Amino acid sequence: MQEFRFNIFGTLIAVRESQRAWRAFYLGAEGKCRPADFIIPDDISADALCEYLADLFHEEATPRNNTATQIFYNPENTAPGSNNESSP
Repeated sequence: MQEFRFNIFGTLIAVRESQRAWRAFYLGAEGKCRPADFIIPDDISADALCEYLADLFHEEATPRNNTATQIFYNPENTAPGSNNESSP
């Protein structure tokens, strides 16, 4: 199962591929996640997820939170307090 993480205008979102479908989750500050209240169509490619989420949430952008980025992480090598966010 692949998992992709994103910071979309300040909202942390995880997207998992499960049985050829995307499942989205909101990520909490303590590592918890809850199912998201939106659907990602099956025909969106993994390379297009960040752009799709940015289009979906563009109204959430503020002068302070105005970027959508993918967060690259290794779940086997993630330490608390580490910053694995990529820059565009």
